[in-house]
Amino acid sequence: MPRIQILVGSEMGTAEMVAASAKDYLEANGYEAVVNPLPEVADITDNPDDILLICTSNTGAGDLPGNIQPLFLGLTRDFPNIAGRRYGVINLGDSSYATFAEAGRAIDHAMSELGATRIGEPLVLDACSGDDPEQLTLQWLPQWTSAL
Repeated sequence: MPRIQILVGSEMGTAEMVAASAKDYLEANGYEAVVNPLPEVADITDNPDDILLICTSNTGAGDLPGNIQPLFLGLTRDFPNIAGRRYGVINLGDSSYATFAEAGRAIDHAMSELGATRIGEPLVLDACSGDDPEQLTLQWLPQWTSAL
């Protein structure tokens, strides 16, 4: 099975916890998985067989957290050849803001504009829901992995 690289954008740590839970689930189900808390374009281009799982929160007015901004800027400025790369998105936001889930949508759009292929629908987690984001992720992953 191909390796799944989880690219994390986190400001307060919730996306990191979700990514760690996703990694545990994936490994328990026979996948090799790695969490990358400081993703850059080279992490994608140097590992062309990896399936990518982008797990990012939103900050400010729908902005990407600082640790994933180098990846986003590299995608939108350098236009790496990632056509055909498979990826999924876990998008953490807060619906009390008008820019709810914008960061995840922005990176999803950047990936698709470069020809990457999203697997399944993004998981959008709302901090206002009161639901456990890790539990919702564990409920979403079986459907996502079945589409691999």
